[in-house]
Parts: sequence; C-alpha cells; structure tokens
Amino acid sequence: MTSDMILVNGVLVLAILMFIFEWVRVDVVGIIMMVILPLLGLVTPQQAISGLSSNAVVSIIAVIIIGAGLDKTGVMNSLARLILKFAGKSESRIIALISGTVAFISSFMQNIGAAALFMPAVRRIARQTGIPVSRVLMPMGFCAIIGGCISLVGSSPLILLNDLMKVVGDYQPFGLFSVTPLGLALTAAGILYFIFLGKVILPAKGTEEGSGPLSSVLAKTYGNIANLFELHIPKDFKEQTLKAIDLRPNYFCTVVAIARADTGQRVFAPVSDELLKPGDVIAVVGPKEMVSIMAKDMGWELKEELDCFAEDLSPNNAGIMEAIVTPRSQLTGHTLRNIEFRRRFGVNPLAIFRGGKLFVSGLSELELMPGDALLLFGRWEKFHFLKEKPDFAFTEPVKGEIISTEKAKWALGCLAVSLIMILGFHVQLSIALLTGALGMVLTGVMTIDEAYNSVDWMTVFLLGGLIPLGIAFQNTGAAKYIADSIVSALGTVSPLMLMIVIGLLTSFFTLVISNVGCAVLMIPLSMNMAIKAGADPRTAALVVAVAASNTFVLPTHQVNALIMRPGGYRTIDYVKAGSGMTVLYLVVMIAGLALFYGF
Repeated sequence: MTSDMILVNGVLVLAILMFIFEWVRVDVVGIIMMVILPLLGLVTPQQAISGLSSNAVVSIIAVIIIGAGLDKTGVMNSLARLILKFAGKSESRIIALISGTVAFISSFMQNIGAAALFMPAVRRIARQTGIPVSRVLMPMGFCAIIGGCISLVGSSPLILLNDLMKVVGDYQPFGLFSVTPLGLALTAAGILYFIFLGKVILPAKGTEEGSGPLSSVLAKTYGNIANLFELHIPKDFKEQTLKAIDLRPNYFCTVVAIARADTGQRVFAPVSDELLKPGDVIAVVGPKEMVSIMAKDMGWELKEELDCFAEDLSPNNAGIMEAIVTPRSQLTGHTLRNIEFRRRFGVNPLAIFRGGKLFVSGLSELELMPGDALLLFGRWEKFHFLKEKPDFAFTEPVKGEIISTEKAKWALGCLAVSLIMILGFHVQLSIALLTGALGMVLTGVMTIDEAYNSVDWMTVFLLGGLIPLGIAFQNTGAAKYIADSIVSALGTVSPLMLMIVIGLLTSFFTLVISNVGCAVLMIPLSMNMAIKAGADPRTAALVVAVAASNTFVLPTHQVNALIMRPGGYRTIDYVKAGSGMTVLYLVVMIAGLALFYGF
C-alpha cells in the first residue's frame, strides 16, 4: 500500500466521522474535501473543483429549477391533489403511491431528476396531511435510487453493463427489460420496508412550515384560539346573516369561508351581511371547546376534519399571520368596520393584541392604533398582496406563493422538451435539463432570481466536494488495492458466496466512489472472479450493476444529498434507516438473481 493510498483512506475516515458526529455542516464537509485533497496532492486543483461543474451537479441545479417552475404554476399542486385522491391521509398509502410512482419514473429517467421533480409535491402533501415530511421524503428518495434498476437505462451502471462486459469477453448482452423482474422485486421490498418499519426507523420531524394554521411562535401569544374547523349547516336551518347570528361575542369564533350548497361558490373572508343558507358548508376558526358548543347550540354538524375545504384552506394555500399596524398606516384611527377590512383585503381578523391585552370580541368597533398586532386568517395570495401595502408589517415571512396557473402549459412544455432531448435524442442529461430550466426563465414562468433562490446550494457543495473524493480514491489505486486484496484472501468459494461477496464489495465502493467508477472497477474484476470460481460471469456483472445502487447508509448519493435538507435529516438518520435497507437490498438481490437468472 502506497503513502497516497494511506492518505486517501485517512481522508475518507475523516469525512465519515464528520458526517456521523456532525462537527460541521454537511456542505462544509464537501468544501473541506475540495480544499484538503489538492493540498495533500491526491487530486489536481482542477479535479478538486470539477465536481461543481460535473454532469450530476449541474443536472441537480437544473432539475430543481424545473421542479420549482412546475410548483409555481400549480402543476405539482394538481399532482398532489391526484395522489391524495387515491391515498387519502393514510401514511402507508401515501408512501406506497409516491415511492412506487417515483421508482417507475426512475426506470427511464435519472433518479435524481425523478426525485427532484417530485419533491415539491411531497412537501405539499406533507403540509396538507400533517404527516412529517421526513417520513415521506426518505422512502421516496430510496425508491428513486432503487427504481433505476427496473430497466437497463435506469442507472449509469446498467447503461454501461453491456459495454463493460465486452472488456472481458464476447458475452450475450442483456436486453432492455432483462433486469425488470429483479428491479420490481427490489422496489416492492423497499416500499414494504418503510410501510412496516417506517415508524421505527424514520425520524418524526415536523414539516418545514408546520401543518397547522398557527405557527409555534404565534401560539405562544394567542394560545388555543385559532383552530380551523368545518361545519355543515342542515337543511332545516333558517337562513340568517353572519351579523344576525353574531358568533364572535358568544363563542369567540370567526366564519372564515362559506361553500354554497346551491351554486358551489366559495366565499372567503365573508362580510357581516353575508347570508348563511341551508346546506351550506362553513369553515370556522376558534377554540376547539367553543366550536363544539356552538355546533351543538346551532344544530350544525361538526366534521372530524376538513373535507369541502381540504384543499382551499390547507396549509399549502391558507394560514394565519400576525400583522403590525405601522406608524405610516392610513388605517390609524379607523375601525375595521369603517374601512370594510374583509372586503378590502380579503382576510379575516381573528384577534387584536394591544398593550399586553388580547381582544377577541368587538374587533369591528376598535379604532386601530400604531403598534396594534392583528391576527389574520386568509389565503396566501391575499397576504402576498397585503405585504406590499405600507399599512402593515408582518412578524413572519409570508408563506405560500402566488400560483401562476396560466403558465402551467409553458412549464410542462419545458419539462417535455428536456425529456424528449434525453430520451429521444440522447442529449447529455445536464444540457437537456439546463435547456428546460432556461425555458422556465425565458417563457416567464419564473424570474432568474426566483430560479437562483430555488436551488439548494447546500446540496450542490456537498456533492461538489464528494466527487473529487471519489476521484482520489480511484487515482491512487486504493479502490483496486482493496478489491484485489479481498479477492486474494477469498480463495475458492461457492457461486453463492461469491455473489454475496461481490454484492458487499460493490455496496461499499458505491458509498465512497461514483457508481460509474464502481461499475468500471468491479464489473471486469467480478467477471474474472466468477470465471475462476466456475460461476456465470454475466450474473456476476449483473450483481455489480444492480448493487451499485445499494447506497443508503450515508448521504453521499446524489438523491440522499438532495433530500437531506428538506427532510431535516442527519447522517445518523441515514445510518439508522439505510443499514436495514442495505441488508434487505442484498438479500432480495441475491434471492432474485437465484430465482430469475440462476447462478
């Protein structure tokens, strides 16, 4: 073993320790690798920064921009709605449907692209259902990786498989769907793994923006006054105006939306002279116990959860904000009634906090003063409109975004152009995806600043630093030395044991070097090992090509790095969930090879 081999193994151990013990943030680990490797002479300065311009990293940047454009135009909202239609709010069904769909897409598209495109929809579903996003993103990410094994064009090692086999001899090439039975078995095993063990192995971190209408910060001030409920008004109800019913003084509740039974019309921020009619469905914000009393007194049916307003008032589309009346506000000295606050701004006042006192009743008659804090419920597009006014200053960033549904066709067109370039004309992935991302900007789907802001630069620098580590591992010959040493130590083994060893060795190398580098190194080596052991060299090559996707224990794979920040994952979360997945993957792979292909 040379001094360079010792050095690169030491750097690898250092990187793994920094990942596990979190001495620095993961993207800083990547930057450290870019600095330390050329200083030690293990890679050239050009190789050290080559990861930032690599096909994989540029593809990630481009596909994130494309995904953001699809989300901004409401395409991902429609996709989330479709998934929820079939899966409901069942965590298991949502995991199965999302993971299975992403795995299928990964069978003909790069897994990083499939995962990045689905991520906005997954986050929307998590917010709408209240399921922690960490319980959905990792199953989706793992299945995106596994899905690349469903066809021979799903992952780089499988694409290279037939060409690399020619290095050893003239063997019959594998067909496009030769690997499909094994890929489907691995995908099914991965989905079942998370369905049955997900609650144990996955962290239960909350969604990024919270699943309820009131943030934890505001809850400290306003307590339990802002829960959202849906009620159905019976047919025998005598229609009355909201002013006549006067719910706020009696029940501290506010009607924030009405769905008309006769016309299907939705009224958000209804004014006091709005009529409540038989059969209408209303959304109410108030304390839970008071809403229950109100429903009983009025004879209204209190739903267990939002149904009619499940999408309109979901955390994706609506919520609660606190607005402070500024000294420059033209509303100072006026009451909410005088300025027709709801009609003018389209949001519902729930409470006013002034001088250490909380007002939840008689809000319409209070004259606004500078420094008053108004608790408001409404749809996000109304808050985005309101934040541009000089009358208010919001205490938290306005969530949600303005959906430009009229641009949806342009966004889908940009995605279609990228896919046609990849699948039809075999244009390099990064160039094809950059074309789609550029199209998003040129067609006005999003501005260039919005495109830049959508990119998760932590992921970019993490991967940019790990790629030169893989180059160093190959340049120094450390990977080949380890593989040769293990082969020499094995001696004569049975075909079954040989395939297990090849699978384990490939699974290790794919964690520390690129899956392409792993395939280039291991396929010829494993075929020669198989010839010596009297096993089928084609099967040995297939083991390498499939096992190169068995990369779940560390956030070194592009997909694992992509979902790390949005899911709030730490390295230990990958170790916890990925260890079992790695073992299951190897077991199913070996069993599938024996069943479908024989040794």
